[in-house]
Amino acid sequence: MNPTEALRILAVIPPMTQLNTPYPSTAYLTGFLRSRGFAAVQEDLALTLVLRLFSPEGLKEMRACIEALPAKRRSPRVQAFDSQFERYLATVAPAVAFLQGRDPSIAHRIAGRNFLPEGSHFGALDAYVDDEGGDPLAWAFGALGVTDRARHFATLYLDDIADVLRESVDARFEFVRYAESLAQSQASFDPLAQALAAPENLVDRTLRGLTEDALARHAPRVVLLSAPFPGNVYGAFRIAQTIKARDSTIVTVLGGGFANTELRELSEPRVFDNFDYVTLDDGERPLLALLEHLRGERPRERLVRTFLRVDGAVRYVDAGHPDDGDIPFAEAGTPTWDGLPLDRYLSLLDMLNPMHRLWSDARWNKLTVAHGCYWKKCSFCDVSLDYISRYEALAASTLVDRIEAIVAETGQTGFHFVDEAAPPKALKALAGELHRRNRAISWWTNIRFEKSFTPELCAELADAGCIAVSGGLEVASDRLLQLMQKGVSVAQVARVTRGFAEAGILVHAYLMYGFPTQTVQDTVDALEYVRQLFAAGCIQSGFFHRFACSVHAPVGLHPERYGVTLKALPPGGFAKNDVGFIDPTGVDHDALGQALNKALYNYMHGLGLDQDVRGWFTGRVPKSTVSRHFVERALRR
Repeated sequence: MNPTEALRILAVIPPMTQLNTPYPSTAYLTGFLRSRGFAAVQEDLALTLVLRLFSPEGLKEMRACIEALPAKRRSPRVQAFDSQFERYLATVAPAVAFLQGRDPSIAHRIAGRNFLPEGSHFGALDAYVDDEGGDPLAWAFGALGVTDRARHFATLYLDDIADVLRESVDARFEFVRYAESLAQSQASFDPLAQALAAPENLVDRTLRGLTEDALARHAPRVVLLSAPFPGNVYGAFRIAQTIKARDSTIVTVLGGGFANTELRELSEPRVFDNFDYVTLDDGERPLLALLEHLRGERPRERLVRTFLRVDGAVRYVDAGHPDDGDIPFAEAGTPTWDGLPLDRYLSLLDMLNPMHRLWSDARWNKLTVAHGCYWKKCSFCDVSLDYISRYEALAASTLVDRIEAIVAETGQTGFHFVDEAAPPKALKALAGELHRRNRAISWWTNIRFEKSFTPELCAELADAGCIAVSGGLEVASDRLLQLMQKGVSVAQVARVTRGFAEAGILVHAYLMYGFPTQTVQDTVDALEYVRQLFAAGCIQSGFFHRFACSVHAPVGLHPERYGVTLKALPPGGFAKNDVGFIDPTGVDHDALGQALNKALYNYMHGLGLDQDVRGWFTGRVPKSTVSRHFVERALRR
């Protein structure tokens, strides 16, 4: 056996990420490592954890936890679950199988609402009942939407069980943001260390068992844990903890988006009780250097962008050798989903909006059109970091080669291109190459709403399989868009989004509030712009998020340019990303945010589009200064 084969590698997706499709990091790394001759396999322990907990066996264990609770600690949700436990026990396996697409015939029973027990999440359906007490969801699904209706009810059913799990077993449990407060911009490692030292609960025990099963199946010598978000970090540490307890000689490596953004100044030695190495930025080159080191072919001093503990202290090694540059994007290889249970992912339908549902609905092959961002100017974005700043395009022929290889492997033709902002020139070339090869796929991606997306290009992209785009309108204020260096105007966004909509492509707008110097008037005006865009059919979906100042973004690097003062970061050697700031406007953005999200939820369901936007806010706010016909006039230009 050659030494490359002997160094068996397991790449793991830790809890929790989305449940409808695998996060692509392990697919990229596994494909790359195999292309270099390594024996690499992968596991999605986020999915397997949920499937184990939301099973008859998992519910029985959950109920045992409930029975161990004092009566006064059993919430109304928990009591309701316990009283209907036999119904939950009988229905959980069919509901999960249905969401996996393995038992479609059960849709009629689920849609009839006499099969699944209904908890608090079903209460939201009452908001849709018309005055005659008719079908509450006819507006969304019509008379024939039995399958989608059933998937929505089955999703609410899982949400109800998740509430019970949260209130009886683990208060930190979430499907996508599990225990994220332990890691997100958490300067001190103490909260995470205390959680790891605490007695295991049901979720911890289940994850430990699944980790031990994976180790027994694959017998790896190196385990790569990819933590893209703060909500993956606790799970990643629990997995590494299990690995080290079982066999301390197995090498554990932490990487991914969380490390790349929050651990760039890591100095906390306790991290290395569980991990041998932490790598930064694209993983291909650091991993090659590390694997060569583990085979005795490279000295430790020649590692690339890697943290480790030496004599009790954290040391960062980046050789900077001419031969150790990043692997070109064109040479990173084709991701592979081999080894992941593609028939076990859950197609959830938690949001009825046809665009918004794409994030949790169906299994998409995730792929990247280009590395980094071709614009890389936005002042709120981490433009100083490699995943944004190093832009590399890819030939359309190479991209479609990868698409065809993935379709052949997975048997599925749906793609989500996960670029920071897919370049219009590259998308046009992709459309042309797909047409030349007569290859039919469906795809959606993130873009900038720039003028290069003409109506003609939108139509061309739709003909090539584009079904949806998402992009940043952000603050919907020309003054603030200019301050952000976004490179677009509200009128331009209106025209570009209308071009997509007229081509039959759904449009989602990322929206922001609380940007430096944003006033109450700015916020009211922004909501009026958004209302008009929905009313004109330019956008179909959106999401307002609160601006967070990152230490890697221009606002965090040069706050004086944006009229704010940064607050001192708390001491500590662990995570560092978000930083507080003092804005002299003194606006209560949290209160305004509640109104913005309430309005947007209604707009996405076609409600309230004729109302004065001031009606969404609590208390007095100024009248919008935006013309009621602004978008209409912009579209006529």
